[in-house]
Amino acid sequence: MSSFWPPDHRTTLFAFGLTTGIALTSAAQFLYRSAVALSDDEKDAGSPSQGPRHLALSDHSAKAIQRLEKEFTLSTATLHNMVKAFHRDMDRGLKRDNAVLKMVVSYVTKRPTGDEAGTYLALDLGGSNFRVCEVTLGGKGQVRTRQKKFVVADELKTGEGKALFDFFTDCVVQTLEEFGLDIHAGLKLGFTFSFPVEQHAIDKGTLYYWTKGFTASGVVGQDAVQLLQDAFHRKNVNINVCALVNDTVGTLIAHAYADTSTYMGVILGTGCNAAYVEKVDNIPKYKGPRPASGEMIINMEWGAWGQDGTVLQTTPYDIKVDRESPNPGKQSYEKMISGFYLGDITRHVMLELISTGELFGGKHCPKLEEPHSFDTALMSRIERDHSIQLTDTRAILSDLFDIQHSSLADRRLIKRICELVGTRAARLAAVGVASVCTKMNKLNGCTVAVDGSVFEHYPHFANRMRDALRELLGINADGIVLAQARDGSGQGAALIAALATSGA
Repeated sequence: MSSFWPPDHRTTLFAFGLTTGIALTSAAQFLYRSAVALSDDEKDAGSPSQGPRHLALSDHSAKAIQRLEKEFTLSTATLHNMVKAFHRDMDRGLKRDNAVLKMVVSYVTKRPTGDEAGTYLALDLGGSNFRVCEVTLGGKGQVRTRQKKFVVADELKTGEGKALFDFFTDCVVQTLEEFGLDIHAGLKLGFTFSFPVEQHAIDKGTLYYWTKGFTASGVVGQDAVQLLQDAFHRKNVNINVCALVNDTVGTLIAHAYADTSTYMGVILGTGCNAAYVEKVDNIPKYKGPRPASGEMIINMEWGAWGQDGTVLQTTPYDIKVDRESPNPGKQSYEKMISGFYLGDITRHVMLELISTGELFGGKHCPKLEEPHSFDTALMSRIERDHSIQLTDTRAILSDLFDIQHSSLADRRLIKRICELVGTRAARLAAVGVASVCTKMNKLNGCTVAVDGSVFEHYPHFANRMRDALRELLGINADGIVLAQARDGSGQGAALIAALATSGA
């Protein structure tokens, strides 16, 4: 019996039928699994008799999202107005010391050539961790680093300053012994001290106030270099602290060692700050000798921007975070950008929505009420959760906060909160970068070295910054390169020690 189809088409038709059957089977399995997952999710929200309530909760979620979007979204016009205000406050800070933006003179008057060489020590206190580094500069932008990291205990952060600096010395002794270096050899050291400091010379600076959870007594108003040098003397350690470095200045210098187009350094991590290269003629408050370079690196201390209450659009959640912080009324810009605070902003939004019944059906969550229990790393995980049911988000809620019955609507709402808080932070950071680059008139080519866990690890943060820069600067934004910088505070401190030794 002859076939209706010609022989040369039978193989093709067989393959077509086979693939079509596989596709239909896969589609059926997908629809079945989706239905099962949806059924499970509805069980999480309540019994079948609570179906209408579950739909109402979704409506509540949509309304909550609309309300939060209005509170957290920064329009292009708002960003432009912020840049104007940023320029104004930069100029004020360059004229006088009591401005909102401190614009601290770093006394680093030149950037490295790339040919510096030698072995130096660097200490890096940036937050919860303290690092001791041996940095070998090989010339031609080549650097080799050995380091040891230590955790700064909470009792040291909040205890006596003398005990804190003795701890730093003990860490140095332990590291040098482990590396086979002589603690009596008179090594040169750069100290990265990432807190608001009034710098008096390249190796002298007094602490304005603590940030990042530190409150150690006897340090505010004191010279950090002298406190460290005194601790070395108490422990019979012969090391010369020849440079006090802010981590942003260190980041700029370290990146400039390999990329000479680097004119700005930014930290976006536990805290946030920036440094940039300014012309000495634009710094009326600087009364020292004019450097041969005609330049001065300025440590902006930009985390304080907006604390006068005239610029930043704060939400009720920002106000709560500020009130609960160790330094209420200060570091307003930092508290809307840095990793130390983003998770807590999100936590306060969630608590508010629980209180109004828009999240978890209003069910009380004791663990979420603990300050800093919802950290920024969890926001990163949630933003990376692209599963249909947001299963990783569900795991976070159940495993860490004992919330066993979150609905899909709840999880979608939480993810959107994270997106809004994270996006606002990136756009605010872009305001600072755009302001500095236009102030330097470097729109035709400027590398901005950015260090810190938020910039490096938070999903989409860098791209959100770039999007905001395009809104602010148009095609000129293409001339600004946001470059990931690593270990700028360690290598930068060593480089500045080298520059100081050579007469920077």
